[in-house]
Amino acid sequence: MRTDKELEGVTLLGNQKVSYPTDYAPQLLETFDNKHTDRDYVVTFDCPEFTTLCPKTGQPDFGHIFISYIPRLKMVESKSLKLYLFSFRNHGDFHEDCVNIILNDLWRLMDPRYIEVRGLFMPRGGISIFPFANMSDDEHRELLEARRREILSENMKAAMHR
Repeated sequence: MRTDKELEGVTLLGNQKVSYPTDYAPQLLETFDNKHTDRDYVVTFDCPEFTTLCPKTGQPDFGHIFISYIPRLKMVESKSLKLYLFSFRNHGDFHEDCVNIILNDLWRLMDPRYIEVRGLFMPRGGISIFPFANMSDDEHRELLEARRREILSENMKAAMHR
């Protein structure tokens, strides 16, 4: 069980008076200590209702965001992540930018061993966009490259079967 001291930085979880941000808010992200630093393990978040705005038209874009990472010392607290992702609702950026912004913010926040962010966006004008970005420390470079090859291969197979 976690002690109160270990939970000092976790302020949003259990707080009933949380306000939802109206624009991009990386300051909402909170962490807690990883108690299992002696092993590599994967944490995955699935956000099926991600919304952002087209930077040109202001029209809403809807996507599915997957975040997976191998923690080092810090882990992202899930409610803060939910509010952070919600903060993109009125943020105008391209799909590729959103995925890379999320990756960069979480990398800076946690300094994980490995992290990847994948977006599966609904079609607009007959085109779907599925951006993928990942980063790793030196120890996990093989995983970094393997995942990029895997995503490229998946995309090629999907394109050939349409």
